[in-house]
Amino acid sequence: MGLTAVLKKKTNFFSIDVELSCPDGQTLALIGPSGSGKTTIIRMLAGLEKPDEGCIRYRDEILFDSVRGINLSPQKRKLGYVFQDYSLFPHLTLYGNAAFAAQDRREVDTLMGFFGLTALRNRKPNEVSGGERQRCAVCQALARNPQLLLLDEPFSALDVVTRRLLRNELKKIMEKRTFPVVYVTHDITEALFIGNTVLPIVAGSVDREWMERIVAPATEPGVRARAARAPKLALAY
Repeated sequence: MGLTAVLKKKTNFFSIDVELSCPDGQTLALIGPSGSGKTTIIRMLAGLEKPDEGCIRYRDEILFDSVRGINLSPQKRKLGYVFQDYSLFPHLTLYGNAAFAAQDRREVDTLMGFFGLTALRNRKPNEVSGGERQRCAVCQALARNPQLLLLDEPFSALDVVTRRLLRNELKKIMEKRTFPVVYVTHDITEALFIGNTVLPIVAGSVDREWMERIVAPATEPGVRARAARAPKLALAY
C-alpha cells in the first residue's frame, strides 16, 4: 500500500526517468545536488507538472496514468504541500493560514500548540520569524488531513539551529501519522535523519552510488559514522 510512481519527463537539461514507492506511515527522502530534478519529481506527484509518461498511484486510487488518460488535479489528489518559501497568505493571521481548508478546527489548535504557535495565532506572517512562518506552513498542510504529504526543501532558507529544531519537531509528529511523506532535500544529514528510505536523484535518474561518492571523501571526523547509523539507508535497492 502507499504511494507508487513511475515518472518520465523530458526537461531542457536531461530526461527524468524514475520509479519510486513510499509505504503508508513512512518517509521517502529525495536527495541530490541542486538542479537534479527533485523538485520536478515532487511537482509531478502533486499534479503541478504533467509527466510525459508514467503512472502515479496512491493505494487503489490512480492519480495519473498516461496510458488511460487519467490526470487528477492537485485539489483532487488530497495532498499537503510545503514549499521552501513560506507559502502563506499575507493578509491572514497564522491561525487563519493554518485553518485554511482544514478538516477539523480542533486539529488546527492541536497542531499550533505542538509547534509552539498558540501565542502567535493572531499575528500576520510578516510579524513573525521565518521559522515560525514555516511551522505555520507545516500546520496548514497537516490540518488538511492529507492522504499524502510533500515537502520541498521546507527548511532550506532557515538558519542551522532553527532548521535542526524544525526537522526534529517534524519527525516527532510524523511518527504519529499514517500517510506517506516525500521529502526533498540536498542536505545528506537531513535526508538520513528524516527518511526511512533515501533515494538519490542525479540528472533526473536514480544514482545509488551518489551518496557514497559524496560521503566517502569527507575528512570530518564522524561523518561516515553518522551515515552508517542512519535509519537503514535502504537507498531503494
